[in-house]
Amino acid sequence: MRKIKLYIAVSLNGKIAAKDGNVDWLNSVPNPDKTDYGYAEFCKSVDTTIMGFNTYQQLIDWGIDWPYPDKKNYILTGKTNLEDTEFVEFITNDHINFIKNLKEKKGQDIWLIGGGQTNTFLFNEGLIDELQIFLMPVVIPDGIELFEYFPKETLLKLLDVKSFSSGAVVLKYCIEK
Repeated sequence: MRKIKLYIAVSLNGKIAAKDGNVDWLNSVPNPDKTDYGYAEFCKSVDTTIMGFNTYQQLIDWGIDWPYPDKKNYILTGKTNLEDTEFVEFITNDHINFIKNLKEKKGQDIWLIGGGQTNTFLFNEGLIDELQIFLMPVVIPDGIELFEYFPKETLLKLLDVKSFSSGAVVLKYCIEK
């Protein structure tokens, strides 16, 4: 069975983005070794992405080329007036069964990109298998939480910890079963 992996950076105070979705604060963290924090290796391990509509909209608003053209990309939303594009498919209903079926299909692992509402939704349903949380050495004043709106109390098992010269620390967890 494929795993869903939440691979995401957070500020020291648990924010994944500013209130408006902006992640420019990530650029303020010095990176003297020019590390990609394992991003390239991680991207090779997944062939599918899942994100919420707000995260998708933030990517579109940046005005850049679609960053994951070599992946199958699903956008979870309640909006029903959206048309699939060359790179994304909108999942507008029955999200839980869709995700369960997706995990059963052959393929590599699945990257849960976010945001906070989608993270909580899948977390509370027990659909996230692994969390790779990059704790960045910055505090931002107001923003979107890693888990928005009442995540379930859940025990996690620490799999690995790694620190970087930038002061960032990656914490790798799985869900305690």
